[in-house]
Amino acid sequence: MMSKKRIAILGSTGSIGTQALDVIEANLDTFSLEVITAQTSATLLIAQARKFLPKEVVIGNKDFYDQVKAALSDLPIKVYTGSSALVSVVESDSVDVVLTAMVGYAGLLPTIHAIKAGKDIALANKETLVVAGELIMGLAKAHDVNIYPVDSEHSAIFQCLAGEEHNPIEKIILTASGGPFRGKDRSLLASVKKEQALKHPNWSMGAKITIDSATLMNKGLEVIEAKWLFNLTASQIEVIVHPQSIVHSLVQFEDGSIKAQLGLPDMKLPIQYALHYPQRLKSDFPRFSFMDYPSLTFEKPDMETFRNLAIAYHVLEKGGNAACIINAANEIAVDAFLHDRVGFLEISDVILETLEKVDFIPNPGYDDYVQTNEAARRYASEMIQVKI
Repeated sequence: MMSKKRIAILGSTGSIGTQALDVIEANLDTFSLEVITAQTSATLLIAQARKFLPKEVVIGNKDFYDQVKAALSDLPIKVYTGSSALVSVVESDSVDVVLTAMVGYAGLLPTIHAIKAGKDIALANKETLVVAGELIMGLAKAHDVNIYPVDSEHSAIFQCLAGEEHNPIEKIILTASGGPFRGKDRSLLASVKKEQALKHPNWSMGAKITIDSATLMNKGLEVIEAKWLFNLTASQIEVIVHPQSIVHSLVQFEDGSIKAQLGLPDMKLPIQYALHYPQRLKSDFPRFSFMDYPSLTFEKPDMETFRNLAIAYHVLEKGGNAACIINAANEIAVDAFLHDRVGFLEISDVILETLEKVDFIPNPGYDDYVQTNEAARRYASEMIQVKI
């Protein structure tokens, strides 16, 4: 009998984290939950800890430490706080796979430590590869660590490549739903509010990624992530809008053949696939029926209206620390939009100006990424402050 896979979830209270816990709960004979972490969602973290009884819990924000510690004092669970604890728990000998489900740049350092400790990575934090793809993939190779993509599109590519190790990729096609504003023009987008942008037609996700989906920045970040995951050039990565979100992505090989992965929009499947790779686990997930979707449609993305996708392709070609700059600026701009401090179209304005003003570094190391991230956030924040 195979031993259980021992899992650490970074960001267990977010959308991916909670769905991962559903997967683990449905497969308790297969998985053992060792570590869960959250930044500020103390109440939910406490409930998760009491239900799953992990060995270790980390609450990132120190203001909530006493609350979590007290609530779990009757259980044999070690409770920690702070960013240093976050990077320590992933190095634990009791962990086999680290699911990085944190949002944004914050996922980078724990992922680096997990890789250096020899842990396989189930990667839901795309910003890690966007910010420092060359560094991360080099570390993974040096430490013989597998990176299993959790994004539905990259999981689809990963699944299509199973058994194709000796067949070069001609191109991949990442599908995009188009978000809530597909087909809208800039005059309408100038006045949209966060309540409209947060209504994604197909997926239930956290606020930041939902806004990224609405601006097509999420797809742009996925283009950059795909470059590093699958060792591709920008010209080998195509984006196509597919409003039904049934075809999750496709791979075209040198003979012209195309493989696609299809299914209902449900993140539990790619999460489960990543956590238990290479075996597929039986599940009771709802099944797709063609009769429910008699028409699957596809169209070109509008990169003039939704400029963030074009920006992502530009920085992919530019290389260096450019993707780190736009990621930082985007995080600041999206947060400002969610707090009604900038308009929807101004998100890309902030990103473009920050990219222009922050120093470009052609061959960055880790310290350069840290400094670039700080500089880009500072510039974007100051720019927004001037605007309001």
